[in-house]
Amino acid sequence: MTNILEAIVNISQNPIYSIRSHYSGRNRVNNIGEALETFVKDAFVNTIQTEDELEKMRRYSEEFSWLGNQNHPPDIMIKGGDAIEVKKTQSANSDLALNSSYPKSTVKVNSTMITQACRTCEDWSEKDLIYCIGHTSDDSIKSLWMVYGNIYAANHETYQIIKQKITEGINEIPNVELAVTNELGRVNRVDPLGITNLRIRGMWQIQNPRRVFNYLYTSSSNVFELVALIPTPKYDSFPTESKTKIEALKNPNLTIQNVQVKDPNNPANLIDAKLITFILNE
Repeated sequence: MTNILEAIVNISQNPIYSIRSHYSGRNRVNNIGEALETFVKDAFVNTIQTEDELEKMRRYSEEFSWLGNQNHPPDIMIKGGDAIEVKKTQSANSDLALNSSYPKSTVKVNSTMITQACRTCEDWSEKDLIYCIGHTSDDSIKSLWMVYGNIYAANHETYQIIKQKITEGINEIPNVELAVTNELGRVNRVDPLGITNLRIRGMWQIQNPRRVFNYLYTSSSNVFELVALIPTPKYDSFPTESKTKIEALKNPNLTIQNVQVKDPNNPANLIDAKLITFILNE
């Protein structure tokens, strides 16, 4: 079973950063966003350099239980492992647009945002979530941050309370016909003819991890940087083989540090974590 440590090792050993041109010919990738998601999938299954499409498909099927779509998170689920959400930014520090899906500390099988096919793709109830945020420019990836949701976003209840209060407020409007919806609200037949409906959707944003964790790492003008933040208990839970592989790389561009991060649910608490960086300056 693959994991984030395997992905970091694979990226460090396969320095492909002009990702759109790398993928456009053989994978029919149309834009940099698709190229970024393909790059992340390939990093986790060690197929960055694989040209045989059937072999890539076979490796995806071996390691992933779910490959989602834009409208239904998560983007990727590892069989028996973590979920992955891939986000692209064109500005290094810009906020992430999450649209109608609030920030997630984990992914739960009972979430109203996921599809039935995702719920039944394997036997699962809750998965740790990795946010993979790529800063892209032209056809290249400049940086990739990989951050676990439980040190990035607050518990689900924090966001659900806000959503619930807004929905309750909408429900209190007199003389409106409300419909059941996964959105914040939907009002049907607003006008006398009954031909106009109002959809009320949330547009969630979260600060870029480059800004959230600027007390741990400050970016410089590198050709490429990979920054991963992993809670220490999670790091310790990975197979010994994976930990040995990354710790024995002896790559001068890769460092592993013990750090502490603010608890998203109570910043007075600190959480032990591993900060892994892979930086190329030329």
